[in-house]
Amino acid sequence: MDDKGEPPSTTRAKSLFRVGRNSRGNWVVQDQSGLCGGMFVNRTEAVKFAMFENGNRPQAVIVVPGILELDMSGKPRAGGDAMSGGHVRVARAA
Repeated sequence: MDDKGEPPSTTRAKSLFRVGRNSRGNWVVQDQSGLCGGMFVNRTEAVKFAMFENGNRPQAVIVVPGILELDMSGKPRAGGDAMSGGHVRVARAA
């Protein structure tokens, strides 16, 4: 990450971040509220982003064993309860 970038917000720094692969095999990251995330070229870059956004807290990065589809709808998820393993199903941006 570029050190000149904007630091993470206090809210995101307290969030849990999910890291996993979508149904196409791309690496994705999404915070528990569904407001921050992205698609990455590899696992290393995905984890690097999640660590930067959560204030460098490895305990707040969860690798999802199933499919993780990135939701870019901008609609926050109530409670962020989609942290369970298995298939995490959320919409993708077109």
